[in-house]
Amino acid sequence: MSRWNWPYPRYVAHRGAGKLAPENTLAAMRVGYAHGYRMVEIDARLSGDGVIMLMHDDTVDRTTNGTGRVGGMTWGELAKLDAGHFARGRTPQFVGEPIPTFEAIARWCLANEVAINIEIKPCPGREAETASAIALDVQRLWRNAPVPPLFSSFQESALEAARAVAPDIPRALLQDTLTPDWPERLARLGCVALDANFRELSAPLVADAHDRGYNVACYTPNEPQVVRELVGWGVDCIITDAVDAVSPK
Repeated sequence: MSRWNWPYPRYVAHRGAGKLAPENTLAAMRVGYAHGYRMVEIDARLSGDGVIMLMHDDTVDRTTNGTGRVGGMTWGELAKLDAGHFARGRTPQFVGEPIPTFEAIARWCLANEVAINIEIKPCPGREAETASAIALDVQRLWRNAPVPPLFSSFQESALEAARAVAPDIPRALLQDTLTPDWPERLARLGCVALDANFRELSAPLVADAHDRGYNVACYTPNEPQVVRELVGWGVDCIITDAVDAVSPK
């Protein structure tokens, strides 16, 4: 079976350059770009009042100077938090870095010709609402763009909702542990790719996915020799934290 025409770079900066700058912030996107990366992976979810913003966790505790559930806070409250606090004393240039809206990151990516993998990361119970809102914004922001975003999610209901709103935006199913029926799941969801923990992959599995017509993405190998092995297997998209060690050339 022929594969979908994959338009994305092979190397992707995980949460921007999330180990060198505050993850999922504009600063992280810029650091990844400075290291030559032309695609970023981000985590998008809804604030309590429905603003699409970037945050991996259900709470703000790990990545900001605040505390509490993202879904329990308004955007006005979230916008006041310091997402650069983790760097205080080590890299003070990031102190005061705000949590960005999804639209701000989208416009930066479009202006700089940076491709994007949007992981739909809904707060519990808001899978369809989150995916639908993100899909609507993607249709508006990327209208007539040469390279569409790539949606991904561990939540199959989120991918279903995104497909219902924006069927032409490609989708990838995230799996941390591969299920035996992953090909059937991808087919049911109309996905173009499997996006797996790199430890779950092997050369035969990548070949099998390709033979079935699917591209393969993986997260998050950070050792250059491991990345080289994955490239040798034909992995199409490698999402890494090690933007300073893994050359995207």
